[in-house]
Amino acid sequence: MPSPKSQTMKPQTAAKKLGVLLSATPAEFRDGVVSRDELNALQAEPPEWLASLRRNGPHTRQESARRLGISGSGLVRAGVGEHLTTDEIKALLDEMPPWLVAERDILTQVRAEDARAKARDAERG
Repeated sequence: MPSPKSQTMKPQTAAKKLGVLLSATPAEFRDGVVSRDELNALQAEPPEWLASLRRNGPHTRQESARRLGISGSGLVRAGVGEHLTTDEIKALLDEMPPWLVAERDILTQVRAEDARAKARDAERG
């Protein structure tokens, strides 16, 4: 009986699962397909290129927003269009421009409202 074919995915899907930008990955990663086993190996023991991308960026919009403590929508509202590096994120956190302060406040309010609604629903349920 032949062994089952290994599950594969497009590089874009694998990059998303790894939390990195596809455009920043090496050509051999972008040009092939990634098996489930290869993805698991990359997650378990990241090669230097992956560790460097995760550490220094450029980061995905979602990761940039997380590191800044705001939502992805907040990045869009602020006009931050490109993908940020770790150094750019640190500079923004050191500078704390007014838009960043406002977006952090908005996220805090949204989370507080979500917690209040969850508590209310649990009380009702």
